[in-house]
Amino acid sequence: MTLIGYARVSRRDQNPEAQVAELYRAGAESVYVDHGESSRISNRPQWVACLARLEPGDTLLVRRLDRVAGSERMAIDTLTELSDRGIDIRSLTEPEIDTTTPMGRALFGIVAVFAQLRVDTIRDNTRRGLEHARAAGRIGGRPTVMSPERIEAAARMREDGKTLAQIATVLEVGKSTVQRALARREGRRNRPAS
Repeated sequence: MTLIGYARVSRRDQNPEAQVAELYRAGAESVYVDHGESSRISNRPQWVACLARLEPGDTLLVRRLDRVAGSERMAIDTLTELSDRGIDIRSLTEPEIDTTTPMGRALFGIVAVFAQLRVDTIRDNTRRGLEHARAAGRIGGRPTVMSPERIEAAARMREDGKTLAQIATVLEVGKSTVQRALARREGRRNRPAS
């Protein structure tokens, strides 16, 4: 089992030496340090290198969990990914974050369950809200930028042999917007009369 440290400072003018010294004192064999990188970005150069170095049975040592993850969801995802790889994590200032102990693993499990419950609740509330809006005759989403006039202009350009990209450039919309509008138009034209 190897202890690997990770430290991060948010601004380039900050000095990570205190974090690094703490990690080495706690037994880290090596410490990876990101300078001026946000914790909300997962592809920080030294973080990526640290993850590549960690092997099953190793322990990631951090001063605080916010050095690794900038949001609750990111923290849960990171802890889950490490756990799936057989890697423990230990925070020097947050004793409840220590998956090397049975209590730490149990607390992580509880936090993960509540995080998933939160995600599921948001998803369920959104689904019910959309169902209610549909029942009331409202359809969610942004209104289309493709007015009937624009759709007819796009159809004429398409008949003249223009590509979707060319039409999108002329109409100043995305190519997929043109494609969807033309597909809906074609669907309405081919629908049998009732």
